[in-house]
Amino acid sequence: MWEYTGKVKDHFLNPRNVGVVENADGIGEVGSLACGDALKLSFKLGSDNKIEDVKFQTFGCASAIASSSVLTEMLKGMTLEEAEKVSNEDIAEALGGLPREKMHCSVMGRDALEKAITNYRGQEAKKVDGQVVCECFGVTDKEIHRVVKEHNLSSIEEVTNYVKAGGGCQKCHADIQEILDSYKGDVKPKPAPLTNIRKIQLIQETLEREVRPTLKQDGGDIELVDVDGDKVLVRLQGRCSSCQASQATLKGHVEAKLRELVVDTLVVEEV
Repeated sequence: MWEYTGKVKDHFLNPRNVGVVENADGIGEVGSLACGDALKLSFKLGSDNKIEDVKFQTFGCASAIASSSVLTEMLKGMTLEEAEKVSNEDIAEALGGLPREKMHCSVMGRDALEKAITNYRGQEAKKVDGQVVCECFGVTDKEIHRVVKEHNLSSIEEVTNYVKAGGGCQKCHADIQEILDSYKGDVKPKPAPLTNIRKIQLIQETLEREVRPTLKQDGGDIELVDVDGDKVLVRLQGRCSSCQASQATLKGHVEAKLRELVVDTLVVEEV
């Protein structure tokens, strides 16, 4: 059984913006019921050319529903230029992380958004780019090359997690392995995952060395309360506890330092 964050569970049980936007400016559809995942995303721009309303309909698992739900929240208030820069990693990060086996759900959200923007601009939908490797899910060699390179993938299982290729009849496994082999010289070895004890030690060291001295200069301080997976719970003290810019401090300084020096998926929350 996969470990889901509280945010994934919340967006699955209480999905936001479900439905279809009336008189939508852009509509994007990806996946199919046959392959077990399908998503329809529609949006409408306001008078300021920013996304005013956005809704989704999806057929899929908890991760697919949660990814679609959080994506709609992220998009509201964005220009199309800003929306185009939203990556599947951004979607997963907004949920506090996704199991690697479910990363393809965030990829589906990004692809639906891309199609909706293309639809709004009156451009033709992109034709199949490359040679289809996985017939079961219609995944091309170029798509596999892209995710292998972007995410430093090294196994067929990881490719399946991201784009579902190889998750059906498995006839394409040899072709996927050939693509993976072509990157062996470029793929950097993945660092060993931190143990919980080591992660907490590094967080404490970073707070002591990089964060507390800066806060103390302004009459504030910070206390580490708990670490729950990638969630770091802290308590602001002194002037920081009543400062109107405390959230900016938490995200722009504390969280940024921890992501830079410990793990890049850490999320800091105040208690």
